[in-house]
Amino acid sequence: MPTDPDDRTGLWLGSMVEEAAAAHPDGLLVVDHGLDALPDAPRAFTVAELAGHIADLSARLWAAGVRAGDHVALHKSANFDLYLLACAAARIGAVPAMLSPALDADTVQRLLARLGRPHLLTDTGKLTGELAGLPLDELADRVLVTAGTHPGAVSLADLADAPAVPAVRTAPDGAALMTHTSGTTGTPKLVVHTARSLLGRLRPQERLARAFREPERTLIHVSFVHSRLFLALAVLLPRGMPAIVVREGDAEHVAQICAELRPGLIETHPNSFMEWEPLASDPRRPFAGVKYFSSTFDAIHPGTIQHLLAASDRRMPLFYQIYGQSECGPLAGRAYTRHGAENIDGRCLGHPMPGTSEIRVVSRGGEEPGPDTPGHIEVRTPGRALTYYGEDERYQEQVTDGWWRMGDVGYLTEQGCVHLLDREVDLIPALRSTLEAEDTVLARLPELTELVFVAGARQEPVPVVCTAGNRPLDPGRWRAAVRDLPAALAPPVQMKLDELPRTATSKIKRRELAARLQAGEAA
Repeated sequence: MPTDPDDRTGLWLGSMVEEAAAAHPDGLLVVDHGLDALPDAPRAFTVAELAGHIADLSARLWAAGVRAGDHVALHKSANFDLYLLACAAARIGAVPAMLSPALDADTVQRLLARLGRPHLLTDTGKLTGELAGLPLDELADRVLVTAGTHPGAVSLADLADAPAVPAVRTAPDGAALMTHTSGTTGTPKLVVHTARSLLGRLRPQERLARAFREPERTLIHVSFVHSRLFLALAVLLPRGMPAIVVREGDAEHVAQICAELRPGLIETHPNSFMEWEPLASDPRRPFAGVKYFSSTFDAIHPGTIQHLLAASDRRMPLFYQIYGQSECGPLAGRAYTRHGAENIDGRCLGHPMPGTSEIRVVSRGGEEPGPDTPGHIEVRTPGRALTYYGEDERYQEQVTDGWWRMGDVGYLTEQGCVHLLDREVDLIPALRSTLEAEDTVLARLPELTELVFVAGARQEPVPVVCTAGNRPLDPGRWRAAVRDLPAALAPPVQMKLDELPRTATSKIKRRELAARLQAGEAA
């Protein structure tokens, strides 16, 4: 990249870490697990060491036959080496396509077919497990494994001494990275990011980072295959901000790491924050040193924000709620403080990112968009992805004169604040907003660890509840909590938290959950 950040035309993942190392070679990154592709590596790296590992892995990929312009589908066990391998592929001009480890074999097969016989970078566990029945010789140009051996596969471990290869810088508007949508409404779409669109996503986050008075040790727990991880590290590493990348989201594990390393900034999925709420009263005070909490991917409940802010001992801790989407990156946001946290409106997502995002709301049925007549939320942003790979017609259906339709419904206040009421596909006629109803009931019943309203067979709202310790729900407390909700509300269905179907970013798959309920699986 040019020295002057304003002169940049793109964010190139293949060279970002190397350039960060030139400025902050001793910057530190810690992971909570060993790396499959680098089994002898420690769990703490300097930025210079990370750059060296990426160069090493790119040489191995080149020796394995990967070339500029090739598609490399990464589908392996969840591990931070997914980030390193993706950067290594990008370094030699290939296009990494990140496929979540949680995808089932049928979905992986469909996505590999859509990519057109890419190289498949995986591990022996996947090949002998869920991928064992797939015709990989037809679906993939070649199969690569991070370590070990498998018939017909090339092992990167055997190429450890491959000669160094130079870095390649691709065209700023060419495909640079593919991630996929959550798949909550069917087969995931492959989102094509370019170096220019990645830079468009980076810039508002850089502006936010400049507001930090001091560098903060940052703990990140997000999906390794989501574009959010790439952008988060593109903010942190060039600034020398220490990073802690956590794979395991179990609350006890997180408590131990936070108690030991004392992060000043934590970013994770909203549902992970919700599951960590009990840590606010943990005697180890794991969040005592946190100055900033940051959440994106999905809506977050106001009670969760209140508990987290109360758990910090820092002066004026902030909770950043960011509204964004895989196709567009961050679009709007707002910061909450402890002062007034009890009056948070969970549907308020803040104002558009200044200078980078425009947001409008378009009528759905001829009525002026408002709280009772939400419209389609549409955005314009330089961070918008190029297309859906293999489904450009489907992508273009969501674009009108440069405005991208988010698939969300809501409204703008007179001051231009964005209020999100629902995903369009999750609308239930009897509820003004499923998210609003969930916020209301969760605030009234602290014993709930999760609540989701889904549509029943007759479009009636069906509440699915999870309780702390899986204790039985008190019927009287439930009736009191939903007293002002529509009479059409179905009786609650209680499930265990780990029984809820989720995406790679911990979103609950509402349509899948509704289908299960209608089929009688969770009765």
